[in-house]
Amino acid sequence: MTLGKTTLVLAMLILIASSAMADDPVYRAKNEYPVLDEITDARDAAQAVRDSIRDAVDQKYADEAEAKSDARLDLRVDWSKVKSPKKPEDFEQVWHLPPTPQFYTGSCWAFCSVSYMESESHRLGGPGVKLSEMWVVYWEYVEKSRAYLASFGHTPLAQGSQDHGTMEVFAKYGAMSREAYPGVLAEDGRYDHTPMMKELKGFLDWVLESGTWDEDQNLAYVRSILNKHMGTPPADVVFDGRTYSPQSFLKDVLNLDMEDYVGCVSRMDTPFYTQVLLDVTDNWRRKDDYLNLPLHDFYDVIKKSVKDGFTVSIGGDNSEAGMDGKFDTAIIPEWDIPAKYINQASREFRIGNKTTGDDHGLHVVGYTKVGGKDWFLIKDSNRSSRLGEFKGYYFWSGDYIKLKMLSFTVHKDRLEGLLN
Repeated sequence: MTLGKTTLVLAMLILIASSAMADDPVYRAKNEYPVLDEITDARDAAQAVRDSIRDAVDQKYADEAEAKSDARLDLRVDWSKVKSPKKPEDFEQVWHLPPTPQFYTGSCWAFCSVSYMESESHRLGGPGVKLSEMWVVYWEYVEKSRAYLASFGHTPLAQGSQDHGTMEVFAKYGAMSREAYPGVLAEDGRYDHTPMMKELKGFLDWVLESGTWDEDQNLAYVRSILNKHMGTPPADVVFDGRTYSPQSFLKDVLNLDMEDYVGCVSRMDTPFYTQVLLDVTDNWRRKDDYLNLPLHDFYDVIKKSVKDGFTVSIGGDNSEAGMDGKFDTAIIPEWDIPAKYINQASREFRIGNKTTGDDHGLHVVGYTKVGGKDWFLIKDSNRSSRLGEFKGYYFWSGDYIKLKMLSFTVHKDRLEGLLN
């Protein structure tokens, strides 16, 4: 090969190598499109203007709604024209312990029925000890959780229940003194169950979604949530220097037998003097053994019980214009319905159209007569009963009970001749 040919071959090889290197991949900055960026910036600026205008409009309407709410007046009774009891001492009272606030809970049912059991225990020769509402609430949440999982979420998990919730807990788990189990960990002693219920429902819904069907394991975790928020219930209760199991405390100290108590209603849609279902959400157990009484018997049992030294746990509607915590009093005003028209039918009409609902549980602890009318002293755990002068008490007219109360619980001895 001559030198000329050698040079030509080398040149061709260099050209080929150079061409291959030019096709190799390299990293570089991404392409920029200034025109598109300008359009995007203009679009965002226009959206920001629209957002600021909408925020201003939203705020305007929110301020107007708040101002309207603040300025709204409630339709109320002119109490200066009502002849009513003026203080708890105006009533013939049955023994009871001082009112206890339920704070931020939906556990009125426990406060009224536990208070009722305190009075019953004292009436039956017990020592008059303050019992723990939260002991009842704790185990009721365990039972609600059990039912919620078994029903695949179809039973209520809300905070409400009925008097029989306390009786079911006492029968299964026994009773506990407030001293032994206050059921609150906050330093100020105030109950707030909103965070606990959110966590509890979150866990139970996760169980339903995940299919983790180990009841013991699930309920153990439920209890860990309750323990975290309420404290762990003790295994025993010490009273008067002796140690009792909760069951023996109920029987031997409190002298209570849950078989002795009967729930009563007054409804026209089922036969009177038969056992019926109280068809409200808080009756989550669907108990159908409420004694259905005509209104005259329903009211007479309550009235005669209190006059004879018994108290009554009662539940019904507390959302009426005639119920006013600032004046500690509840009536049915004439401009709502005249007293002469308060009867079985007008009562049933309000239950049927939902203007009488299952709102609240209370404890009837006294009776008097003022202006020729029946009045009852009501012990209440709700916040409204602390707006007035006598914290935790209401003065209710008999008409309010006749028209607005759905159910009550009483010792079976008060139902002689009415039970089949």
